[in-house]
Amino acid sequence: MALASMTGFARAIGEAGPVRWTWELRSVNGKSLDLRIRIPAGLETLEPKIRERCSKVLRRGNVSIGLAMQRDQSAQQLQVNEAALEAVLSTIDLLKQRVPDLAPPSLDGILSQKGVFDLKEPEDDEAAQAALHKALLTSLDGALIDLVDMRHTEGHAISTVVRGQIDRIAELTQAAETLPARKPEAIKARLKKQVAELMDASDGQLDPQRLHQEAVLLATKADIREELDRLQAHVAAVRDLMDSGGAIGRRLDFLAQEFNREANTLCSKSNDVDLTAIGLDLKAVIDQMREQIQNLE
Repeated sequence: MALASMTGFARAIGEAGPVRWTWELRSVNGKSLDLRIRIPAGLETLEPKIRERCSKVLRRGNVSIGLAMQRDQSAQQLQVNEAALEAVLSTIDLLKQRVPDLAPPSLDGILSQKGVFDLKEPEDDEAAQAALHKALLTSLDGALIDLVDMRHTEGHAISTVVRGQIDRIAELTQAAETLPARKPEAIKARLKKQVAELMDASDGQLDPQRLHQEAVLLATKADIREELDRLQAHVAAVRDLMDSGGAIGRRLDFLAQEFNREANTLCSKSNDVDLTAIGLDLKAVIDQMREQIQNLE
């Protein structure tokens, strides 16, 4: 399965009879799948079906789904608002009582009063309503296909970047593995020098048992074997995950945290300038990789 980004946009336009509509779908990063649906009043029964369709093709992201609808005004029916008309006529009667010489109002004048006429949408029968709902959902399916395609396109681009960063982490790990300072002879010489400095500092009076403890401590601190092994294991795990595809963003983010932990430990153990430089380079690449990973579904 291809990797997908969590960001994308899609629009679908459709029409059925006198009704025209536009679906707009926008998605951005999110810890889980959060659907925010805005549809016109009267279509509330569609919301569960909209959620079901989105949940089948999306795993993570904050997704906004908006539906705008327009009905051809020529299909609207003109109706008299009885309450408004009665209010106008009552007002005319009241004016006649107070101003007997008032000229009678014209029919045009009465009907031109605001609210006397209403434009009302024709009521669809059940069959027409069912057909409209089906057309709307079919149009939504098309928009979802476009959104998923866009997320996959961006996911592919992110995947290429992350694979390059993983290769760089592998190179830096190998460089740390082969550093001259990690050779047994170099470690032995460094320990010998540090033990000599301890002896000088104590005027040769250092307790042999303490000397042994200090030597073991120095040797342990100089050993980064476990950190290098874990870095290599994490590199292999990321590559396997990316080859498997799908919604792997969370697992990749966890591995990025593990990478960072090992790089920090490597830097703290380092007593060599070259190893410290490698550790800092590792941290920089890992931070960049994590920024990319957080965009993946």
